[in-house]
Amino acid sequence: MEDQQRLDSQNSPDVFVRFGFPHIINARGTVTRLSGSRLSKHTIAAMCEVCDKPVSIEDLQWAACRTISTLCATQAALVTCGAAAGLMLGAAAMLARWDLSKMEKLPDTADMPNEFIIARAHRNGYDHAIRAAGGKLVEVGMDEIRAGAGVRRTEAWEYEVAITHRCVGIVYVLTRDSRPPLAEVVAMAHSRNLPVLVDAAAQLPPVANLHAIVGTGADLVCFSGGKAIGGPQATGILCGGRDLVGSAFLQMMDQDEHPQHWSPPPEFINAGMIPGAPRHGIGRMLKVGKEQIVGLLAALEQFTESQVKDRIALRLNWLAELRDSLVKQGIASVLEANPRPMLKIPINQPYPHTSAMEVCRQLSIGSPTIYVNHAFLADGVIAVDPACLAQDELSILANRITEALTRGAG
Repeated sequence: MEDQQRLDSQNSPDVFVRFGFPHIINARGTVTRLSGSRLSKHTIAAMCEVCDKPVSIEDLQWAACRTISTLCATQAALVTCGAAAGLMLGAAAMLARWDLSKMEKLPDTADMPNEFIIARAHRNGYDHAIRAAGGKLVEVGMDEIRAGAGVRRTEAWEYEVAITHRCVGIVYVLTRDSRPPLAEVVAMAHSRNLPVLVDAAAQLPPVANLHAIVGTGADLVCFSGGKAIGGPQATGILCGGRDLVGSAFLQMMDQDEHPQHWSPPPEFINAGMIPGAPRHGIGRMLKVGKEQIVGLLAALEQFTESQVKDRIALRLNWLAELRDSLVKQGIASVLEANPRPMLKIPINQPYPHTSAMEVCRQLSIGSPTIYVNHAFLADGVIAVDPACLAQDELSILANRITEALTRGAG
């Protein structure tokens, strides 16, 4: 019997059955650990179109550069294997510029300028990418408001007084309430001839941010491709000035070529600025496949203001449908539209026999596996993010939440 079941699974057309991993319902959102966004048919078709055809990755990246730099109003752009990869490549570009000997040494930066100034409140796990390139982070400022210890946050002058001869740039993590204002930091940095690298991974939508963030004068900006844009999970965008993007491009590309045959795209690289062809750079581990590049471009074709509004309207309708189903079971919830659609379900007080953490656990061990948003667990609230849901999953989600909340009651 077991042998027959094994044979059936091996012959199954369902990849989930064939390789033995579970179906899930993703009500948590476009998080990396759950594979990011759901790709549109348009994006999948574009990826399939190139998957069995050889292409020059350099030429493909240049085609992507033309499209993305137009959308972002920048001199150049590069498709990366995620926003964190963009941060690492951006840091490598600032560290080495067009110096091939420095490219060869990274991440060893002991004998070269290697400091990146960052606000203490901007530190997070993703700045590991800066350190991996060889950068040393120099923290400045205090966030006294968040700490409940005062009324001030980091100010631009605090960046400036931290600048030394070993500083190569500033790292700025952009959120809706980042302080000091990005434009203020950029102006100060440029007055000292320093570039600014912006982590804007999750700052889409609005679509206008594709060019508005660069419009502050920021030298390099990183976006995630596998979240709101709807591209493949292992994609991101690094856009900005030609020299820095060109250095990042050079340090990422496959350089296993005879120098006599090497002819890099002049739109990225002015070959006259370097004495020869470098060897593989530190970004070689961050290569991007043809399917990812084309998939991101196809997703960008659909990433328009009108389409984003349509997506949000559809997702709000789905959450309203889910809310109505829960109401019929006596379960209260709050539908929020901003900053992104979310349905919040308070757990601890209305259901003293369980907790938000336990409801999450119950949903994740059932079949199908269900993941909900974890951001508000400390407040006793589970949340449904509809970004990766399908409409036919709503009834299953409502039933399973009801089961989790009523189990053990009474």
